[in-house]
Amino acid sequence: QVHLEESGGGLVQVGGSLTLSCVGSGGHFPSYTVGWFRQLPTQERECVAAIVWNDKSTYYRDSVKGRFVISRDSAKPMVNLQMNVLQPEDAAIYYCAAQPHLRGKDAYSEGDFTFWGQGTQVTVSS
Repeated sequence: QVHLEESGGGLVQVGGSLTLSCVGSGGHFPSYTVGWFRQLPTQERECVAAIVWNDKSTYYRDSVKGRFVISRDSAKPMVNLQMNVLQPEDAAIYYCAAQPHLRGKDAYSEGDFTFWGQGTQVTVSS
């Protein structure tokens, strides 16, 4: 059973960049598919990016394609989300989620993942 901890959130200006990190402990992290979700108040969590455990294939939500990059650190139990050209609509609480041996999919939902971090706030100022 893996424990997830996010870091890297904060305040950034429109057009700026942030990198979020998700560290997994207590389990064999390379065996987990990892997703990054975001949530606004009163809205459901939406998956913005995911990286598959075995082939490192990636998924991106249309609204972040070309701006966000998800990557897995080969030396550490960590998955990063590089967010570029941030827009006001990217502001949300971002959550890291993990599921062991989850296969690649065309899209991901909350129900695909069992393990979740506590979230990190991203604020974009105009």
